[in-house]
Amino acid sequence: MNTKYTVPLLFLSVCLIWGTTWFAMEVAVSSIPPIFATSLRFLIAAPILVTLTRWYKQPLMFPKGRRHWMVIVAVFYFAIPFTLMIFGEQYISSGLAAIIFANMPIAVMMTSTLFLGLNLGKHQIAGLLVAVVSLSVILKNEMNIGGASYLIGMSALSAAVMIHALMYVFVQKYCKDIPVLTYNTVPCFIASILLVIVSLLLEGAQPSTFSSESLLAVLYLGVFASVGGIVAYFKLNELSTPFTASLCFLLFPIVALMIAAWNTAQPISPLSIGLLLPLFAGILVTKTDKSFWALDLIFKQKMCSACRADAKALDLKVNSNL
Repeated sequence: MNTKYTVPLLFLSVCLIWGTTWFAMEVAVSSIPPIFATSLRFLIAAPILVTLTRWYKQPLMFPKGRRHWMVIVAVFYFAIPFTLMIFGEQYISSGLAAIIFANMPIAVMMTSTLFLGLNLGKHQIAGLLVAVVSLSVILKNEMNIGGASYLIGMSALSAAVMIHALMYVFVQKYCKDIPVLTYNTVPCFIASILLVIVSLLLEGAQPSTFSSESLLAVLYLGVFASVGGIVAYFKLNELSTPFTASLCFLLFPIVALMIAAWNTAQPISPLSIGLLLPLFAGILVTKTDKSFWALDLIFKQKMCSACRADAKALDLKVNSNL
């Protein structure tokens, strides 16, 4: 398939998969305990990831000397944050959950600044401040409406975002050269086993109480969100620019909000909807690096030079006709 059409299709698929994931988690946790639902999700995804890893001839194991990272990734990239996400959705709407998670680029940039020595431009600092203030007002507004239960849900989602952001820092330092499928496959399986054990100890899940809708939602999460979303997003990064791929974080919450507005009895407030504009604008500006602004400046300078040349030519033409 031509890259001209592949990139837009990948971009659309990532936005749709990520946007629908939050509703699927909401449905899954309606009758399945959150830890067990997350373990089922990864149990479904693991064999598919193994198949893809073999198909693309990538190694299953991390390189020698770094195999302990498979357990670290399993616990802190898969098990804990994904359980917190689905746990939080018991208390807040899927749309609000998606909005919180859309701030992942902001969290990654903050942790990268603290631990990797990333230098931010002035426009990035301004964008970060706008995004953080906008999100804070949204969360405060929603908490005032939803009460203590909303606080639990928002805290769980925020913790998941921060854990993922911290894992990004460690991955950049210790696992950056590990192929995408290798990074996900065995840790996903380890996480599923760990979560099954924890669920048996803490939740006492009763399969007879699981609804068919919840089981289908978990199946969707395992196949499409955990596998399709990973493959599509990293393929998009490969074929386009990281900035283009990061725009998915601005669009998938819109998909989630549309689904939540159609289905849930607890949509987010009009004030919070209005604050999405400065929030997403802040994220967009923060993800735009200096090279983007430099190219934009060069383009403007060329346009101004062209305009001046056209104006000079027009003056000469007018003067010659006088």
